[in-house]
Amino acid sequence: MPMKRLTLALVALALTVTAGACASRSDSDGSEAKETPVVEPSRRDVAEEEPGGIVVDFKDGTTKAEFDAWESAWGVDLEFNSVEGQQSGVTIARGVGDLDAVLARIRQNPAVESAEPLMTYSVPPAEAAASDLEAPSEAPSKDGYTPNDPEYPKQWNLRMIHMPKAWEESRGKGVVVAVLDTGIAYEDHDDFKQVPDLKGAKFKTGYDFVNDDEHANDDHGHGTHVAGTIAQATNNGQGVAGVAFEATLMPVKVLNHFGSGTSADIADAIRFAADKGAKVINMSLGGGGHSKVMADAVEYARKKGVTVVAAAGNAGRARVEFPAAYPGAVAVAAVGPGGTRAPYSSYGKELDIAAPGGDKRQGDAGGILQNTIDPRDVSRSVYAAYQGTSMATPHVAAVAALLYAEGAKGPDEVEKALYAGAKRVGGQAWTEEYGHGLLNAEASLAALGGGASRWPSLWWALALLAFVLLTMRGRERPGYFNVLFRPSFFVPLLLATVGVFFARSWFGGASGVAGDVVDAAYLPIPDWQRIIFGRGKMANPLFYSALIPLLLSFLAIKFQGLRGAIGGLSLGFAGFLAYAAWAKAPALAWLPFSFLAMPWLVVNTFICLIIARAMLRKETAV
Repeated sequence: MPMKRLTLALVALALTVTAGACASRSDSDGSEAKETPVVEPSRRDVAEEEPGGIVVDFKDGTTKAEFDAWESAWGVDLEFNSVEGQQSGVTIARGVGDLDAVLARIRQNPAVESAEPLMTYSVPPAEAAASDLEAPSEAPSKDGYTPNDPEYPKQWNLRMIHMPKAWEESRGKGVVVAVLDTGIAYEDHDDFKQVPDLKGAKFKTGYDFVNDDEHANDDHGHGTHVAGTIAQATNNGQGVAGVAFEATLMPVKVLNHFGSGTSADIADAIRFAADKGAKVINMSLGGGGHSKVMADAVEYARKKGVTVVAAAGNAGRARVEFPAAYPGAVAVAAVGPGGTRAPYSSYGKELDIAAPGGDKRQGDAGGILQNTIDPRDVSRSVYAAYQGTSMATPHVAAVAALLYAEGAKGPDEVEKALYAGAKRVGGQAWTEEYGHGLLNAEASLAALGGGASRWPSLWWALALLAFVLLTMRGRERPGYFNVLFRPSFFVPLLLATVGVFFARSWFGGASGVAGDVVDAAYLPIPDWQRIIFGRGKMANPLFYSALIPLLLSFLAIKFQGLRGAIGGLSLGFAGFLAYAAWAKAPALAWLPFSFLAMPWLVVNTFICLIIARAMLRKETAV
């Protein structure tokens, strides 16, 4: 498939150039709560397989009658994982004898997309204990929007990611964020009560995949805490604030009251959220090994335009765990109040970004404070300070909601703005401990506005054009504006620096091959590597180089009429690479040392300039 996409892209590029010729707790009434453990989902070293359990993901549209007819040959009794599973094709069976033999038989059926052992994801032992809520707080700055929530001064995490200024630009209005977790205390139903600081928040109907009903209530406390960071009712004179407090929460329960869930439920839920209108999926969960069923679900959601955000893990080791490590998921590490990686936070080559997750070695003031339930009494509201990558993840998911509310068109654009706005650590574009840096909501919104990630490349290209022309002798030098306003030159230059920036606005509804063409056209040509090779944590150095202009320059030997178009393309690449070097971005794959990215970009910028100069030079008589 990558070769097919590469061939199509090169054909499209050739056509483009020829045509021219991108836990402290207290009761809600303020009374002190008894000491209770803070539980936080984390990762296990190996997958925990449910004995005798399998999950089979059928192609969409496969009916129960169809797989019932195959079951006798397979020796299993499959059932849809949930009522919603009838739409997703996710099925499960329990009590299976020889798993390997059964799975081998099932995988031979062309209607089966994947079949594997059913995995269980569990909440680990408590990480920390709650004490009291009386902890030092920092006076909020008067610079920017300041909510009147009385406990807001204790939310150091919101100021760390520059929310006061970001709130002046976006509050996530209308964006649906699905929280795949233990549920949310969002309604009064039976013994469940809505927590006070979520009254006034907006909700969209979700689903309980644990109990197979529409009431995704929280019987653990973790999911409500996560949801509060995303969209706690804010400026209501009560409790604490949330990041995207005008966003809409979709409660999706995939973990039971022990904090445990299955790969089938999680995969089913990802597809459900994507199909029901979520633009962002938050998964503050994990554990176990690779699951193809879950990986396919993440890919499905991403193709539907959903940004999937997941926790990197709490093992404190150099390995990002699943589902955060899947291609298509934004992997989030945690930092403490000092802005350094929290000791429990996992990290590694799949990491994308870091966000506040808390560090309670300094006491409860170092945790992330939100309103949730007492797990011993689901009707009782508490304010709790938690720590973990689970707490860092909703910060990123909520900022993604802010970006969608401001017009971001899809996961690629959201991620590019997140990473462009992130605060660099140690001046490096990417590191294993922090990814692209520390989340900065204000800067990411500014990046989405175009400045940090698109238009400067064009300004660099125009400046470099002047430089190239000045290096030519008088008789060899064409006029600046004569070159600039020639369509065969200017169109390739635009495609290489800013892409067809209006493509998604005009043709955003396209799907299939047409949708891929729109996505490619929207991006500058060096960023076509995202379409061809798929999403990666680092850019492909072959596209972030002079390789494409160099190869196309050989065409000018035979076809003189292409010189202007190839000159424009080369100048566009030079501007793109020069801006990338100046902005100290991006991290490049395959290079043995990260510091080599800068000289790579600079050298390739000069090669592009040499090609552009050769293409633009006027032939003179000897």
